[in-house]
Amino acid sequence: MTSLYFVRHAQPDHDFKDDRNRPLTDEGISDALKIGELFNAIHIRAFYSSPYRRSLETVKGSAALKGLTVNTDERLRERQSGPHGNNMEMFRKRWADMDFHEENGESLRMVQKRNIGAVNEILNKHKGEKVVIGTHGTALSTILNYYNPAFGCDEFLEIIDLMPYVIRLDFDGEYYTGREELLKIRKVFKGKK
Repeated sequence: MTSLYFVRHAQPDHDFKDDRNRPLTDEGISDALKIGELFNAIHIRAFYSSPYRRSLETVKGSAALKGLTVNTDERLRERQSGPHGNNMEMFRKRWADMDFHEENGESLRMVQKRNIGAVNEILNKHKGEKVVIGTHGTALSTILNYYNPAFGCDEFLEIIDLMPYVIRLDFDGEYYTGREELLKIRKVFKGKK
């Protein structure tokens, strides 16, 4: 069995406008330490992450505790947001039509396709191993939807305030066999209103 531990990043500084380089808040840095505690007794073989700073900062300390480095993969990045990306109306519109996207933005299906491509490569490379993947709320939601199509907007809205959030997905080869939520720390996502 292969286990992938998806880690949605800890609380970022929402006032920092550069999405790619948005750091964690002090509280987010403190919460990220709990991930290291969670993985302490688990034999993790590799760490991967979105190249976005908040994801890297969330898993970097856990990797260091294991004597490992974090491999970044551009395909694991967050959704490219359009001009009106983070509000309830747009959340519902995107989940109702996974091919919809705003000008200069990505659809959920586009995000899902590139994320699943990365996940499949990781599964093939790390058969029978335990691997951590640093990710984002929307990116993770599209992955969860891929393996369970019943996962939709309501489920996305349930995890949007979880920063960090850790969920393990288990596989027999490339076949998904189940999941378990391991850590939930609730924060307030500013763009949800």
